[in-house]
Amino acid sequence: MRHIVWDWNGTLFHDIDAVVGATNEVFAPYGLGSYDVDGFRAVYTRPIWTAYERMLGRALHDGEWERLDLGFHENYHRLMLECGLAADAASTLESWEREGGKQSLLSMWAHERLGPKVSEFGIDRHFTRIDGLRSASGGHKADSMVTHLAALGLDPAEVLVIGDSLDDAHAAQHVGARAVLYTGGMTSRRDLMAFGVPVVDTLANAIDYA
Repeated sequence: MRHIVWDWNGTLFHDIDAVVGATNEVFAPYGLGSYDVDGFRAVYTRPIWTAYERMLGRALHDGEWERLDLGFHENYHRLMLECGLAADAASTLESWEREGGKQSLLSMWAHERLGPKVSEFGIDRHFTRIDGLRSASGGHKADSMVTHLAALGLDPAEVLVIGDSLDDAHAAQHVGARAVLYTGGMTSRRDLMAFGVPVVDTLANAIDYA
Protein backbone atom coordinates (compact mmCIF):
# COMPACT_ATOMS: atom_id res chain seq x y z
CA MET A 1 0.00 0.00 0.00
CA ARG A 2 1.56 3.25 -1.07
CA HIS A 3 -1.39 5.64 -0.73
CA ILE A 4 -3.53 6.37 2.32
CA VAL A 5 -6.91 8.09 2.08
CA TRP A 6 -7.63 9.67 5.46
CA ASP A 7 -11.00 10.59 6.92
CA TRP A 8 -11.26 13.90 8.80
CA ASN A 9 -13.98 14.14 11.48
CA GLY A 10 -13.37 11.63 14.24
CA THR A 11 -10.12 10.46 12.66
CA LEU A 12 -7.47 13.14 12.10
CA PHE A 13 -9.72 15.76 13.73
CA HIS A 14 -10.59 14.73 17.30
CA ASP A 15 -14.07 16.21 17.53
CA ILE A 16 -16.00 13.61 19.54
CA ASP A 17 -16.44 16.04 22.46
CA ALA A 18 -18.04 18.60 20.13
CA VAL A 19 -20.32 15.94 18.63
CA VAL A 20 -21.50 14.74 22.04
CA GLY A 21 -21.78 18.30 23.38
CA ALA A 22 -23.85 19.46 20.39
CA THR A 23 -26.10 16.42 20.72
CA ASN A 24 -26.66 17.15 24.41
CA GLU A 25 -27.52 20.78 23.57
CA VAL A 26 -30.24 19.89 21.07
CA PHE A 27 -31.77 17.22 23.30
CA ALA A 28 -31.67 19.30 26.50
CA PRO A 29 -35.28 20.54 25.99
CA TYR A 30 -36.46 16.91 25.95
CA GLY A 31 -35.20 16.34 29.50
CA LEU A 32 -33.24 13.20 28.58
CA GLY A 33 -30.13 14.00 30.59
CA SER A 34 -26.66 14.34 29.14
CA TYR A 35 -24.67 11.67 27.34
CA ASP A 36 -21.00 11.05 27.96
CA VAL A 37 -18.84 9.72 25.11
CA ASP A 38 -19.40 6.04 25.91
CA GLY A 39 -23.14 6.55 26.36
CA PHE A 40 -23.36 8.36 23.05
CA ARG A 41 -21.43 5.63 21.23
CA ALA A 42 -23.81 3.04 22.68
CA VAL A 43 -26.83 4.67 20.97
CA TYR A 44 -25.11 6.04 17.86
CA THR A 45 -25.94 4.52 14.49
CA ARG A 46 -26.42 5.62 10.90
CA PRO A 47 -28.52 7.18 9.55
CA ILE A 48 -28.31 9.64 12.42
CA TRP A 49 -32.09 10.14 12.63
CA THR A 50 -32.31 6.48 13.64
CA ALA A 51 -29.99 7.24 16.56
CA TYR A 52 -32.19 10.21 17.48
CA GLU A 53 -35.23 7.95 17.51
CA ARG A 54 -33.34 5.55 19.79
CA MET A 55 -32.63 8.44 22.15
CA LEU A 56 -36.24 9.57 22.19
CA GLY A 57 -37.75 6.10 22.22
CA ARG A 58 -40.15 7.06 19.43
CA ALA A 59 -40.35 8.05 15.78
CA LEU A 60 -39.49 11.64 14.90
CA HIS A 61 -42.40 13.96 14.15
CA ASP A 62 -42.75 15.83 10.85
CA GLY A 63 -40.11 18.57 10.72
CA GLU A 64 -38.42 17.39 13.91
CA TRP A 65 -35.39 15.89 12.16
CA GLU A 66 -34.72 19.12 10.27
CA ARG A 67 -34.87 21.18 13.48
CA LEU A 68 -32.60 18.79 15.37
CA ASP A 69 -30.11 18.60 12.51
CA LEU A 70 -29.96 22.39 12.16
CA GLY A 71 -29.53 22.81 15.91
CA PHE A 72 -26.85 20.15 16.03
CA HIS A 73 -24.75 21.81 13.35
CA GLU A 74 -25.09 25.27 14.90
CA ASN A 75 -23.81 23.90 18.21
CA TYR A 76 -21.18 21.68 16.62
CA HIS A 77 -19.60 24.53 14.64
CA ARG A 78 -19.30 26.50 17.89
CA LEU A 79 -17.96 23.65 20.02
CA MET A 80 -15.52 22.31 17.43
CA LEU A 81 -13.46 25.48 17.83
CA GLU A 82 -12.22 23.93 21.08
CA CYS A 83 -11.15 20.71 19.33
CA GLY A 84 -7.75 19.79 17.93
CA LEU A 85 -6.05 17.08 15.95
CA ALA A 86 -5.92 13.53 17.26
CA ALA A 87 -2.94 13.14 19.58
CA ASP A 88 -0.70 11.42 17.03
CA ALA A 89 -2.18 12.82 13.82
CA ALA A 90 0.63 15.20 12.85
CA SER A 91 3.43 12.77 13.72
CA THR A 92 1.72 9.92 11.83
CA LEU A 93 1.24 12.02 8.69
CA GLU A 94 4.92 12.99 8.82
CA SER A 95 6.00 9.40 9.45
CA TRP A 96 4.15 8.06 6.42
CA GLU A 97 5.53 10.85 4.24
CA ARG A 98 9.08 10.05 5.38
CA GLU A 99 8.51 6.44 4.34
CA GLY A 100 7.75 7.66 0.82
CA GLY A 101 4.00 7.08 0.98
CA LYS A 102 1.40 9.39 -0.50
CA GLN A 103 -1.78 10.50 1.25
CA SER A 104 -4.99 12.38 0.60
CA LEU A 105 -8.02 13.47 2.58
CA LEU A 106 -11.66 12.63 1.87
CA SER A 107 -14.40 13.92 4.15
CA MET A 108 -18.18 14.17 4.07
CA TRP A 109 -17.89 17.54 5.83
CA ALA A 110 -18.55 20.67 3.78
CA HIS A 111 -15.64 21.30 1.40
CA GLU A 112 -15.64 25.06 2.00
CA ARG A 113 -15.12 24.44 5.74
CA LEU A 114 -12.72 21.53 5.39
CA GLY A 115 -9.93 23.19 3.41
CA PRO A 116 -9.46 26.19 5.71
CA LYS A 117 -9.61 23.98 8.83
CA VAL A 118 -6.94 21.61 7.54
CA SER A 119 -4.76 24.60 6.61
CA GLU A 120 -5.30 26.10 10.06
CA PHE A 121 -3.58 23.07 11.59
CA GLY A 122 -0.70 23.32 9.10
CA ILE A 123 -1.07 19.79 7.76
CA ASP A 124 -2.44 20.54 4.27
CA ARG A 125 1.06 20.12 2.77
CA HIS A 126 0.89 16.38 3.46
CA PHE A 127 -2.04 15.75 1.12
CA THR A 128 -1.99 15.33 -2.66
CA ARG A 129 -5.72 16.10 -2.69
CA ILE A 130 -8.35 17.30 -0.20
CA ASP A 131 -12.01 16.65 -0.93
CA GLY A 132 -15.01 17.52 1.18
CA LEU A 133 -18.70 17.46 0.40
CA ARG A 134 -19.49 19.88 -2.41
CA SER A 135 -23.27 19.51 -2.40
CA ALA A 136 -25.91 19.99 0.26
CA SER A 137 -27.51 16.65 -0.48
CA GLY A 138 -24.85 14.51 1.18
CA GLY A 139 -24.91 11.03 -0.29
CA HIS A 140 -22.77 8.00 0.38
CA LYS A 141 -19.04 8.16 0.97
CA ALA A 142 -18.63 5.25 -1.44
CA ASP A 143 -19.63 7.50 -4.35
CA SER A 144 -17.24 10.22 -3.19
CA MET A 145 -14.44 7.64 -2.88
CA VAL A 146 -14.90 6.62 -6.53
CA THR A 147 -14.56 10.25 -7.62
CA HIS A 148 -11.63 10.92 -5.27
CA LEU A 149 -9.53 7.96 -6.48
CA ALA A 150 -10.37 8.67 -10.12
CA ALA A 151 -9.18 12.28 -9.72
CA LEU A 152 -5.90 10.97 -8.30
CA GLY A 153 -5.56 8.26 -10.95
CA LEU A 154 -5.09 5.61 -8.27
CA ASP A 155 -5.47 1.85 -8.45
CA PRO A 156 -7.67 0.96 -5.45
CA ALA A 157 -5.47 -2.09 -4.81
CA GLU A 158 -2.73 0.39 -3.85
CA VAL A 159 -4.93 2.26 -1.38
CA LEU A 160 -5.57 1.99 2.36
CA VAL A 161 -8.55 3.92 3.77
CA ILE A 162 -8.27 5.01 7.41
CA GLY A 163 -11.42 6.27 9.11
CA ASP A 164 -13.57 6.04 12.23
CA SER A 165 -16.88 4.91 10.80
CA LEU A 166 -18.48 2.01 8.99
CA ASP A 167 -19.05 4.42 6.08
CA ASP A 168 -15.28 4.50 5.58
CA ALA A 169 -15.07 0.71 5.48
CA HIS A 170 -18.04 0.50 3.11
CA ALA A 171 -16.43 3.09 0.83
CA ALA A 172 -13.15 1.15 0.76
CA GLN A 173 -14.97 -2.10 0.07
CA HIS A 174 -16.99 -0.44 -2.71
CA VAL A 175 -13.88 0.58 -4.66
CA GLY A 176 -11.76 -2.47 -3.84
CA ALA A 177 -9.39 -0.78 -1.38
CA ARG A 178 -8.45 -1.98 2.10
CA ALA A 179 -9.61 -0.28 5.31
CA VAL A 180 -8.52 0.18 8.90
CA LEU A 181 -10.99 1.59 11.42
CA TYR A 182 -9.98 3.86 14.30
CA THR A 183 -11.78 4.01 17.65
CA GLY A 184 -11.53 7.78 18.15
CA GLY A 185 -14.86 8.68 16.58
CA MET A 186 -18.58 8.15 17.16
CA THR A 187 -18.84 4.42 16.52
CA SER A 188 -18.30 1.91 19.32
CA ARG A 189 -15.41 -0.55 19.14
CA ARG A 190 -17.93 -3.41 19.11
CA ASP A 191 -19.68 -2.05 16.01
CA LEU A 192 -16.36 -1.33 14.26
CA MET A 193 -15.06 -4.83 14.93
CA ALA A 194 -18.24 -6.40 13.57
CA PHE A 195 -17.31 -5.22 10.06
CA GLY A 196 -14.32 -7.55 9.97
CA VAL A 197 -11.47 -5.17 9.13
CA PRO A 198 -8.58 -4.24 11.47
CA VAL A 199 -9.54 -1.89 14.32
CA VAL A 200 -6.93 0.31 16.04
CA ASP A 201 -6.78 2.71 18.97
CA THR A 202 -4.08 4.99 17.54
CA LEU A 203 -3.40 6.43 14.10
CA ALA A 204 0.21 5.29 14.36
CA ASN A 205 -1.04 1.70 14.62
CA ALA A 206 -3.29 2.29 11.60
CA ILE A 207 -0.40 2.92 9.21
CA ASP A 208 1.19 -0.38 10.28
CA TYR A 209 -1.39 -1.93 7.94
CA ALA A 210 -0.14 0.11 5.01
